[in-house]
Amino acid sequence: MGRKKIQISRIMDQRNRQVTFTKRKFGLMKKAYELSVLCDCEIALIIFNSTNRLFQYASTDMDKVLLKYTEYSEPHESQRSREERLG
Repeated sequence: MGRKKIQISRIMDQRNRQVTFTKRKFGLMKKAYELSVLCDCEIALIIFNSTNRLFQYASTDMDKVLLKYTEYSEPHESQRSREERLG
């Protein structure tokens, strides 16, 4: 049996929101690591929490990946949040 679908909206309870953030941050970093190993790609992941604390993961040197990103001028795939797309 699969997992039940959850509604994606802001978690109102501060403690539950922090627990969810911590678990999902760990899961996201694990997925980034797995993708970098399995597919031999460079990954830079930057996360700021609600109190502006920085968390980051890079499969190689973060500064080198960010420099590569800022110097990249070819068309590329990009995604934004649904709210940002709707304006």
